[in-house]
Amino acid sequence: MYLDVKGHKTYCYTGGKPFEAAKPTVVFIHGVLNDHSIWILQTRYFAHHGFNVLAPDLPGHCKSEGEPPKSVEEAADFIIALLDAAGVKTATLAGHSFGSLTALHAASIAPQRVARLALLGTAAPMKVSPALLDSALNQPMKAIDMVNTFSHSMLAPPPSALGPGTWLYGGSKALMRRVLASNTQVNLFHRGFKACDDYTAGEAAMDKVQCPVLFILGKGDSMTLPKMAAPLQAKAKNGKTVLLQAGHQMMTEAPEEVLFAIRDFLQAPSA
Repeated sequence: MYLDVKGHKTYCYTGGKPFEAAKPTVVFIHGVLNDHSIWILQTRYFAHHGFNVLAPDLPGHCKSEGEPPKSVEEAADFIIALLDAAGVKTATLAGHSFGSLTALHAASIAPQRVARLALLGTAAPMKVSPALLDSALNQPMKAIDMVNTFSHSMLAPPPSALGPGTWLYGGSKALMRRVLASNTQVNLFHRGFKACDDYTAGEAAMDKVQCPVLFILGKGDSMTLPKMAAPLQAKAKNGKTVLLQAGHQMMTEAPEEVLFAIRDFLQAPSA
């Protein structure tokens, strides 16, 4: 469905079910050069099991209008405005990579709006190497190859992801090329990576988070090593960690495990 968020048409995938604001809501936030489709298994499950699902394309990405966020803070403001536009008072936020920082910061600036927080492939700080930043700006196709090498720990997904015979590297690269081409005015790759690299408020943000926090980390993640989440884990007041046999693109490398981790987190008592 489409929502008007700050005067711009924003696309949100709802998992194939009509949106009903009275239901509990989970917002799924994608990372750099991704879109709503990375959450396809998780969103469809929750939409068919009693939840609202909002999986937006971030502003300036694919089906959504608006200026792509220049910072984590801008992206977090967008998520709160999205909740307002949907008429949602409180929601669970689940974010991957850049989306995890966005979800974290949103929970810090509006703690009363976030019931639970799931951070996938997260790190504090989330630094990006100068070489990768330069490639994202000047040689984005080369950078896409680099990122996909670092983001995957296996060649093919289990059947529950995209189907037998699927090539994870090829599918992910195709998605990233499509997202990059969706905006001819802004280099979404470099802007997103620079926003990750510039964000230094992670630990301070976690200090302000009041809700339970789930960390889902990949043992084979070479983009955000599991140990890089330690500063946030140490400050989470009510935190839980799930380690998966997967790399950074865990939603396709371990789709069921990601789903079950979030499902169990939402079913657990809040205290």
